[in-house]
Amino acid sequence: MIIENPINEDGKWKVVKSEYLIKRPWLTARKDLVELPDGRQNDEYWVLEYPDWVNVIAITEDGEFIMERQYRHALGNTCYELPCGVMEKGEEPLESAQRELLEETGYAGGEWELMMSISPNPGSQTNMAHCFVAKGVKKVAGQKLDDTEDLTVHLLTVDEVRTLMKNRQIIQALMLAPLWRYFAENNLL
Repeated sequence: MIIENPINEDGKWKVVKSEYLIKRPWLTARKDLVELPDGRQNDEYWVLEYPDWVNVIAITEDGEFIMERQYRHALGNTCYELPCGVMEKGEEPLESAQRELLEETGYAGGEWELMMSISPNPGSQTNMAHCFVAKGVKKVAGQKLDDTEDLTVHLLTVDEVRTLMKNRQIIQALMLAPLWRYFAENNLL
């Protein structure tokens, strides 16, 4: 059975009015007055505008997964994560993913493939997260972290990453989705 593309504009709402409440590099919030197709109105629909994000399942020439640990203030916890970041204005997703991996970990090269592009939260956020797999990367430089970044790089085995996933010790949904897919498609579960 072939399913038509379910992602379309059926039932699109009409934006009657938009008001920006804050416009900052890392947070832009607006309040929309929207009209539904049947004429009902919602005068307080909140939208967060973010640039697109990228993350990378990076695997070294030796088959180790490159993971990062960093403190995430909103949760108050230090977590394992994939190398990731915000796309710079004018960058293509692949270019951004390769830049982020190099800056955060010092690894580069290898064979790259876009695994998926997913929406962090289509109900309230405007951005997409582009998830890549990079196989055969190698250490070519030191880290070049942004002023506010504080993270450590860890090389983990397939078994270690699988254990973290199964024990709910990787908690970032936008990283778990591509990791679970990668492990399922490569019979690593």
